[in-house]
Parts: sequence; structure tokens; C-alpha cells
Amino acid sequence: MSGRIAVVYLLARLVTTAFLLLAAGRSTSLSRFGVAPSLREFIVGWDGQWYWWVAVHGYPSTLPVTPDGLVGENAWAFMPVYAYVSDGVGFGDWAVGALTVSLVSGYLACLVLHRMLSPRIGASAALWAVAFFAAGPLAALFQVGYAESLFVLLLLLALEAVLRRRYGRLYLILPVMGFTRPSILAFALFLGLHGILRWVRRDREPLPVRHVVHIVALGVLSTVVGFAWQVICGLVTGDPSGYLRTELAWRRNWIVDASPEFVPFEGFVRGAEFWVGRAGLPPWVGWTLLVLLVATAAVLLLRDPSVRRLGPEIRLWSASYLLYLLAVFFPQSSTLRLLMPLTPLWGAPASSRSRLRRWGMLGLCLLAQWLWILSMYGLADTFYRIP
Repeated sequence: MSGRIAVVYLLARLVTTAFLLLAAGRSTSLSRFGVAPSLREFIVGWDGQWYWWVAVHGYPSTLPVTPDGLVGENAWAFMPVYAYVSDGVGFGDWAVGALTVSLVSGYLACLVLHRMLSPRIGASAALWAVAFFAAGPLAALFQVGYAESLFVLLLLLALEAVLRRRYGRLYLILPVMGFTRPSILAFALFLGLHGILRWVRRDREPLPVRHVVHIVALGVLSTVVGFAWQVICGLVTGDPSGYLRTELAWRRNWIVDASPEFVPFEGFVRGAEFWVGRAGLPPWVGWTLLVLLVATAAVLLLRDPSVRRLGPEIRLWSASYLLYLLAVFFPQSSTLRLLMPLTPLWGAPASSRSRLRRWGMLGLCLLAQWLWILSMYGLADTFYRIP
């Protein structure tokens, strides 16, 4: 099966390369990348430029301040693992290293995804899930300087460890994962919910004391790691809120009156108001749409048969991560990229036995991938075309 996965992944990468080349041909002087950019320019574009900066220059000891006295955009928003691993793998050529890390991580993630889903939906359906993942809307992230590919690999390894009750592996995975992308607190919530589920079902699945100790200890570890970067940033810069204020600097690109301090769940509420406001609609329309969106996601995770087939752990992780996004992010053009950690949910459409539905889903994946690449790398000319 690993050979088939390799073929699927290779074909998907060839398609993505073709899409990137086509997007480069559509790029104009209005684009962030200029006329006819090279694939190398795409690799180090957008967030890739920030990761390169971290690898070469490190992190600032003094936070930049805007004319109105607020913290400006800076490298502290980008975790160190991907930046430095890419630099090491590329032996000083960061773009080569980043491409290698993203490509290899994506392939390994495909292997883990198939291994994780096969017992739940069957080997053939799991291969379709791999195809959707490898050729999906965000497939370009396997070939550019973004940390998502590496993070998803670590996440899938962590989820697989929980599914197999191999908790000891997590002591090595979670710290690396926590310094790759800022989503480890979602995993802490997942571990808490997983522990409650194990306790409720202890009459059907024995719950040894050592498992209880592992779950509690790992929950504490992931929580500590989740706040560690904020502490490190505060110690280096002398500003205890430096990391959160750095993250908020990007939010001010969207709303000029953004709060100078982080307030949980404010981002999505303000985002709902912002997007309906651009259509000339009152704020309550945005609030209503947000409630409907959350309710729809909850119904799918709780009631949809194809999602339920994936098992409670995958559903608990998905719910934990979505709640985390609601709590900390502002919905904008990068939101689609931030959904990549929901990768295990590809098992839901893949579990369909209809060949027409499977091929139709693959076609939609490729279409969405092309539109995303064209918008974010080909056109790249306005505020809602930022990956």
C-alpha cells in the first residue's frame, strides 16, 4: 500500500507544480510576486519569508512599535522548528530546505493518515482520503515554505499515538509540535476530553492507572508548552504580552479599531461584523451567520454518519481545534489554511462507496486547489488574497 500512496502523492505533486507554473504565468505587475515569478519565489513568499528571516536573523529582542504606539508585525509570530529545520536540511539554502521538509512531511503524513484511517473505513477508502488530502485545496502547502505540512505530520503521529494508546510517544512529539505551529493548546483540550471519554467508557475499555497518569501528565505538558512561547517572548523582549500583541498586529490589517489586548472569541465576532459590513449588512446578520456556522459544524461532528464512522477521538480533536480557532483567530483569507489540522476528516467523504461521489470529490479538490493557487500566488493583489 505504501507504493500506491507514493504514486498518489507523486501525481498530486506534479499537478500542483503545473498549477504553480500556470499561476506564475498569470502573475502581473499588480501581484505581490511581480511578472513571471519563479517557483523558488513562491517557496519563500508570504509566511515563507518570515520563516527565512527567523532562520537567518533570529528573533528581535526589542518589539517594533507603530506610530500609534502598538506592537507591529514581527518574527515572534512564527515558531522556530520549521524555520531552523529547513535551514539545516538545506545546508544554508533555506528555500531548498523548506521545499524538502514540506514535501517529505507531506508524504509521511499521507502514510500516517492511511494507517490511522484504515481500521475505521477500510484500506481502499483510506487511500481515497489520502488522495483528497494530497490533492486538496491546500495542496500547495506541500511545496512552499509554510510549517503546516510538518505540523500536520506531527499532529497525525500524536493522534495515532492516542488511538493506539501509546501515550509514551507523546512526550517526544508534543514539545516539537508545540514549537512548530501555535495550536498545541487545542491538543491539551483534546486530551482533557479524551480523558473524560476514557473515564465514562471504563466499563467497556479498561482504564489502567498508568493511562490516567499519562493523560493527566500529557495534558499538563501540552498546556505548559502552549504557553511557553509567550513566556519566552516576554523574557527576551521584556514585554510579558509581547507575543499576543504581535499576533494582534496582523488583525489590525483588517479592522482599524482592533482591541490592543487579546480577548478570547472577540476575533470571530468582530470578523463576522467585518465581512457582512463589506456587503453593507448590519452586524446582527454576521452574528446570525456565525451561530449558524457553529451549529452546522456541531451537527456534522455529532450526527453525520460518515464523520461518526471515524471514531470519537477524531471527532473530539476536530471539535477541540475548531473551538480553539473560534477563541483565538480572526476569520480572513488565511482561515482556509488554518483548517489543515482537520485533515483526518477527509475520511468522511472517502468512506462513501459511490465511485461517482469519490471522483467528484477529487475533481472538486483539484478545482479548489487551482483557484486557491491562482488567487494566493498568481493574482495576489489584494487583502483577501493572502494564504
